[in-house]
Amino acid sequence: MPVDLVLRSRRTVFPDGERPAAVAVADGRIITIAGYRDALPATVDNDLGDVALLPGLVDTHVHVNEPGRTEWEGFRTATLGAAAGGVTTIVDMPLNSLPPTVDVAALRAKQAAAAGQCHVDVGFWGGAVPGNRDHQAELHAAGVFGFKAFLADSGVPEFPPLDPAGLADALTAVPALFVVHAEAPDRLRPAPSSTRYRDFLASRPPAAEIDAIAAAIDAARRTGARLHILHLSAAGALPLIAEARADGLPVTAETCPHYLTLAADEVPDGATEFKCCPPIRDRDNQDALWAGLANGTIACVVSDHSPCPPELKTPDTGDFATAWGGIASVQLGLPAVWTEGRRRGVTLADIVRWMAQTPAELAGLRAKGRLAVGADADLVAFDTDASYDVDPARLRHRHPVSPYVGRRLTGIVRATWLRGAPVTLETPRGRLLTRGEA
Repeated sequence: MPVDLVLRSRRTVFPDGERPAAVAVADGRIITIAGYRDALPATVDNDLGDVALLPGLVDTHVHVNEPGRTEWEGFRTATLGAAAGGVTTIVDMPLNSLPPTVDVAALRAKQAAAAGQCHVDVGFWGGAVPGNRDHQAELHAAGVFGFKAFLADSGVPEFPPLDPAGLADALTAVPALFVVHAEAPDRLRPAPSSTRYRDFLASRPPAAEIDAIAAAIDAARRTGARLHILHLSAAGALPLIAEARADGLPVTAETCPHYLTLAADEVPDGATEFKCCPPIRDRDNQDALWAGLANGTIACVVSDHSPCPPELKTPDTGDFATAWGGIASVQLGLPAVWTEGRRRGVTLADIVRWMAQTPAELAGLRAKGRLAVGADADLVAFDTDASYDVDPARLRHRHPVSPYVGRRLTGIVRATWLRGAPVTLETPRGRLLTRGEA
């Protein structure tokens, strides 16, 4: 078979570590992994030298918001941001689009909106909300990767939460993966009107996550369903997750770059760009999250990219009570986690495991997230030693509002390939994925 592309790097990253290697691509797939200096005649032969070669990252937690709230984000801008950050596959959350993805008609509307706009591959989660149990089997058959549920207010009225009994019922509707926003509403307090982050933080204490995670695990224990805890912020819940896994329950958890790299005590007054739910907590909590990653209790790191227009995210009042809760970081997750992680002794192989391999496994994307013969040639050239200050003018998502603006990060994505083709601004080559695809 003619070889379309060879990428060579002295730092090619595999699950067991880095080594010099050459990756050969034909027809969008990796067909050979050879020695760094091996002769591999190809149409294009690119030697990256000491720039690391990674598999494309897989981000299973992205709010694209199109259709219906396309002024918040959209498939074109979200996927350009993803590619700029080394992410070659995203799975879109069922909210905050209008309509939310709670039935097949809404899924088809979302797929129609995405068609021809995506610069990376895109899959879709379905939603589990009160009253849509009968739609879940149809959504599952239509190819969603699983179902998202909230145990607390989602922030948008069209996607109401389930109570613990409703979650347990939903878990029996279809044999699928359920991904859960776990905060207990009876532990939450109304955030006071305030420009002080600590006042907002006090309204969403760790106990809200811990109680909700306990309830979700109990439902999984009773039903045998696959359960994934979204955007874990409160490290106090780690023993519950570890115990469930030790008992053999199919329970996993994720955390996000902002919980691993930002801390409550550094949030200035009125800096509502730091607001998210669950919230960014203190440094000791952050250290415990890193420990949970290291010991495998937390499986993966994904963005929870959740943008909105600046007037909603950073109101002139600087009031944390009224600002939208979400952080836009699909472009910045890799350098943010690498900047903090390497200070802690984290390797590129760790990064690839947490941000590519394990998210792909979670979603059942067998051809994604790894450098292996037969896998999709989704590839990233990552310059691990280059540093830069985050400039909003260089952010590709629709609204360049981010708590990382002005922050110095180390690690630059020099190039991204999707199935062996360079991702460019001009030509969207992303595919719409369905569950079960190789």
